[in-house]
Amino acid sequence: MKSIILLAAVVLLSTSVCQSQINNAKTETVKVYGNCAMCESTIEKAANKKKISKADWNVDTKMATITYDSKKTTLDAVLKNIALSGYDNQSFLAPDAAYNKLPGCCKYDREKKQVAVVTQPAKDTTNPMQNHGNHQHDGMNNAAQETNQLTVVFDNYFALKDALVKTDGNTASAKAKDLETAINSVKMDKLATDVHMVWMKVLEELKEDAEHVTANAAKVDHQREHFANLSKNMYELIKVSKPKDAVYYQHCPMYNNGKGANWLSKESAIKNPYYGSQMLTCGSTVETIK
Repeated sequence: MKSIILLAAVVLLSTSVCQSQINNAKTETVKVYGNCAMCESTIEKAANKKKISKADWNVDTKMATITYDSKKTTLDAVLKNIALSGYDNQSFLAPDAAYNKLPGCCKYDREKKQVAVVTQPAKDTTNPMQNHGNHQHDGMNNAAQETNQLTVVFDNYFALKDALVKTDGNTASAKAKDLETAINSVKMDKLATDVHMVWMKVLEELKEDAEHVTANAAKVDHQREHFANLSKNMYELIKVSKPKDAVYYQHCPMYNNGKGANWLSKESAIKNPYYGSQMLTCGSTVETIK
């Protein structure tokens, strides 16, 4: 009996500690489809993000208890990640490609569902031009919202690059701090599915590299090391985002003991952020993205 009580206490303490790691915690229980213990592992891995969100999925009831920081994410953002891993839920259908990649034992029976739509206020059905115009305006607003929040991220990256071209560690630190703010302000659930998938892949490294550049104003060499990795991940993000204006992917063959490193620029002219005035024009454009 004592053993049972002790075990229960340990479980309760573990749960409390885990939940305490998530500030502004909000917990909701939702339907997530799946079959087995392997599904449970995949669903919970897709939902779990350190100090931001976690999930506990029950294989018998097909219900997931999701706890998340309500100031940093939303329930829909967590459910979108679960859908992208292959599992239908109450808010999102998994892409067919993601579902098809699941192991045979995990391929649950999919229900026929309609695509969710936002309910709009009643409109004057006698004026089709008015309805069409409102629909077009809504679509433009959604697209603009996605574009604008990533544009701020890219613009801060370019400002950081310009500071490193000048070998100005203090300005680089300030611009990296602005980049951190822009990254943390992105609403993931507003991103298109393909952009969202890349964003989730690179997010943690983007934040880590920006933090290192911010914290090392007196160590430009260290800033440049993290800028190289930051540029690699930013390239993946800007490729899928399809920028309106041309962006140039440029390469320095000398950096990192001849292993080379890349960066992104809004200018076609080479201005090397890894060596600055020492080798300002060292490098070449390897790809134009537009």
